[in-house]
Amino acid sequence: MIKTAIYVDAENIKMSGGFGMRYDVLVDLANSGDSIMLRANCYLAEDHERIKTDTEYRQKTYAYHNILRQCGFRIIKKYVRRYTDEDGNVTCKANSDMDLAIDALLQSKNTDRVILLTGDSDFVRLVPALQNQGCRVEVVGFNNVAKELREAADSFVSGFLIPGLLPIPETAPEEGDWLRGVVANYNVDRGFGFFRYYRRDNDGLHPESVFFHHSQATMPTHYFQDPYRVFEFHVAENPASGDNRTEARGIRLLREN
Repeated sequence: MIKTAIYVDAENIKMSGGFGMRYDVLVDLANSGDSIMLRANCYLAEDHERIKTDTEYRQKTYAYHNILRQCGFRIIKKYVRRYTDEDGNVTCKANSDMDLAIDALLQSKNTDRVILLTGDSDFVRLVPALQNQGCRVEVVGFNNVAKELREAADSFVSGFLIPGLLPIPETAPEEGDWLRGVVANYNVDRGFGFFRYYRRDNDGLHPESVFFHHSQATMPTHYFQDPYRVFEFHVAENPASGDNRTEARGIRLLREN
């Protein structure tokens, strides 16, 4: 049995495109296949002064915390501190990077696999430290993930590509479920390529690929030359292929990286 730990840099995730992330999906991933979730920690900021005076903020904050606890997460709070410079400018800080790194290292002796949710380059040194303890480190991030962090990890998966982790809005009544993927390869001269996307089941994440042609998209063809751009599409059979081959239809760009 593979013992898995999840560490979520919640403020980085929230500010980098992961607002509204489904924590129960993370738990399912950690408990899929031969893996069992040993620990799940979420590191977040709380404005202690605002909690006292802002009823709406207090209610939303506590409701959010209750959801995390129901999913099996331990909450590690970093209270917001305010600093005033000589010009009277107020700066708020609540950084829990050190707490996450120390906890992950101390707990690594009982862990086989670490799922680290962040895009912060401050964790680049943590990844090899965990690997040297025998842990496999899988990074999940959304926008603005540091290149060095992607390269240091044993694997990197964009959080946008994990089915169910973030909702996909149904903005068109076209047939087929919407999926998210990145370009695995693209033939510039012939205008076609393949998207890589993921399927999720009780055994975890499984990479899949599907053919696409740029005629199914409205954006310029050079967009398909960036392997980090995330696209949304649905998969349908192409009767003209003669072999019921599937292909991506209604391609739209989700975001720039």
